[in-house]
Amino acid sequence: MTHWLILPIVLPAMLAAFMVLAARYHLLIQRVLSVTGTLGLLALALGLFWQASDGTVSLYQLGNWAAPFGIVLVADRLSTLMVLLTCVLAVPVLLYAIGSGWDNRGRHFHPLFQFQLMGILGAFLTGDAFNLFVFFEVLLIASYGLMIHAGGQRRLRAGTQYVLYNLLGSTLFLFALGTIYAETGTLNMADLAMRVATLDAGDGAGIRVAAVLLLLVFAVKAAILPLHFWLPASYSEAPAPVAALFAIMTKVGAYCIIRFYTLVFPPDLEITQGLFDVWLMPAALLTVALGMAGVLGAKRADRMVAFSVIGSMGMLLAAVSVFTPAGISAALYYAIHSTFAGAALFLLIDVIRSRRGAAEVSFVDAPPLAGGALVAGMFFVAAIAMTGLPPLSGFLGKLLILDAARSADLMWWVWGVILVGSLIAVVGFSRAGSQIFWKAHQSAPEPAEGDEAPVVAEGQGVLPMVAIGGLLALLVALTVAAGPMTRVLNATAAQLFNPERYLAVVLTTPGKEITDHHAEDDHGDAEGSADATEHHGAEDAAAPEKDH
Repeated sequence: MTHWLILPIVLPAMLAAFMVLAARYHLLIQRVLSVTGTLGLLALALGLFWQASDGTVSLYQLGNWAAPFGIVLVADRLSTLMVLLTCVLAVPVLLYAIGSGWDNRGRHFHPLFQFQLMGILGAFLTGDAFNLFVFFEVLLIASYGLMIHAGGQRRLRAGTQYVLYNLLGSTLFLFALGTIYAETGTLNMADLAMRVATLDAGDGAGIRVAAVLLLLVFAVKAAILPLHFWLPASYSEAPAPVAALFAIMTKVGAYCIIRFYTLVFPPDLEITQGLFDVWLMPAALLTVALGMAGVLGAKRADRMVAFSVIGSMGMLLAAVSVFTPAGISAALYYAIHSTFAGAALFLLIDVIRSRRGAAEVSFVDAPPLAGGALVAGMFFVAAIAMTGLPPLSGFLGKLLILDAARSADLMWWVWGVILVGSLIAVVGFSRAGSQIFWKAHQSAPEPAEGDEAPVVAEGQGVLPMVAIGGLLALLVALTVAAGPMTRVLNATAAQLFNPERYLAVVLTTPGKEITDHHAEDDHGDAEGSADATEHHGAEDAAAPEKDH
């Protein structure tokens, strides 16, 4: 399994290139290759997750160059969990895109889908800050192409807004990386953690600026107030399978916050004191309030779901900002739940849109939906999950967050905002379900002048409903298996707060040194053929000391 670690990045990249070059006019071939490749990614993700489940930290050195000089990929409990979550989500989303005909409404859907997976999985696996920026750009380019898939003026306008906001984030990311490199001389995350820990508080002004800039960058990706403006229009106007896949995109920002601020800038680091309790926690709570207010005030179901995603990210980062193992564990559980719930809702909204004619998903009177009972039942289950009502995983996730927040200084604010926000979300989703499924009339509104004509989905067969049902089944499974899942997430959080094994594997694994360019290496042939190395704990290598 030495080369498995790079396959989640190489496989979608090769598939996307092949589809563009050799199968660009053959949709059936693209569908077969895309489904096969996505299922292969799921199998790889399961293998990597199983390998990391006992605490193993696996390392892949590109070109066998040792850190911090070479590019490394690192698989620990957190990264493999996020890779598995992405691949599990990708399968039903892809099946829905094929069954509903969305992949046939524009050019290159499947290559862009694979490039998107490549960028997301690379961001989760990389152990280098600059390569994190590179994978951010890969997923940004692919996501823009997916956003404007099938065309339309509103979609193009939303896609342009999406790109501009994310380019601003990319610019801040470059400034942050430049500042970090100027201060420390490295961008390898493990090496950076070691060097930052040795800096005096009086000499850390540049590092503190870089830490703030990185927090802003990741806040843009996670759509945290006041950097959330791109999300409502982007998610509501994107094609339904794209919006469903984007449910994992905001989690990339949350993942980066967890990774950087437990490994590189841990909570007890004096240089970065105050970033979490002073800045991140209030921003997260305001994001919850804004998202739930948007749910209540939205006039269309797609925008309502987009605002619910914003609110769920606020709840997730409220747990993260506690920055205790219990808080991180609760945040990860809620991240898994909100990813599946958000994706299911976006797909359901697309089914509703295709069956309501000119009314689309506006909260206005319209004729009854064809097959409305099944769609209404699925919407009811998804709404219960997203709003956090018992007995589904949303309720359990919020309980975990509230329990973790007991150690926070703003405990009562966290409890109040989350509970009131949940109540508002229940009201908003109840209004939507009542208007769409119960207040149906035979008269339908005429489309306003200048509006785009609604597009009826090509396929309203079994496959789209199976895909949605699969996501709802995952929510039920997450609820039933809450005990084992919580134990896994507790172990993940414990590993994050004890990074010695991660540091040992990355920094002490032998490989080619930078001096190999200038001198003959007698053992180069023996080492050059081994591009990847696995280590099964700090026992195999002396863990470097880290003084936070």
